[in-house]
Amino acid sequence: MALFINPCYYKSKMDNAGLGDYYTKIADACPIPISMYNMPANTGVDLSVELVVKMAQHPNIAAVKDSSGNVAKMGEIVRSVRPDFQVIAGSAGFLYPALCIGAIGGVLALANIAPQQCCDILDYFRHGKHEDAKQLQLRMIAPNTAVTAKFGVPGLKAAMEMVGMYGGNPRSPMLPLNADQKETLRGILKGAGIVS
Repeated sequence: MALFINPCYYKSKMDNAGLGDYYTKIADACPIPISMYNMPANTGVDLSVELVVKMAQHPNIAAVKDSSGNVAKMGEIVRSVRPDFQVIAGSAGFLYPALCIGAIGGVLALANIAPQQCCDILDYFRHGKHEDAKQLQLRMIAPNTAVTAKFGVPGLKAAMEMVGMYGGNPRSPMLPLNADQKETLRGILKGAGIVS
């Protein structure tokens, strides 16, 4: 499956008609199924329920990855689309609630540094261990926020280094975390049990 984020320039023209045409043309031309990607925090454009439901009728549009965090909206999409259309959580910060309303899983930045914890939330949910899923979800909120909204890509790269992987430096104009930021991040990851 190929993941396509919506255009985000000329925001006033990014309406349902224009975005519908955009996704239809991609789906018609793509040799593999596609997923729409709703990431309003970065694009400034929030795909509407109406648009996603309409696009879900296209046989080559198989999913939507939603990073908005609007679980009620995700639930409305789940309720309104065909049974095989996949709704995917776009952040570990709301993975468990998204699963509870019908999301099938997640594509998560946090999984780069805490893959087992992300898989465990899904596994607990699937096996009806809702209290375990809830407690782990609550523990993962702070590290997820740290590597997304708080420190962003530089934080994720620094966190990757902290768990023993190669993170490297972010692309310009983003700057690597400074020493104080790294110390704060390490404390968050330690508190969540991701690093010792």
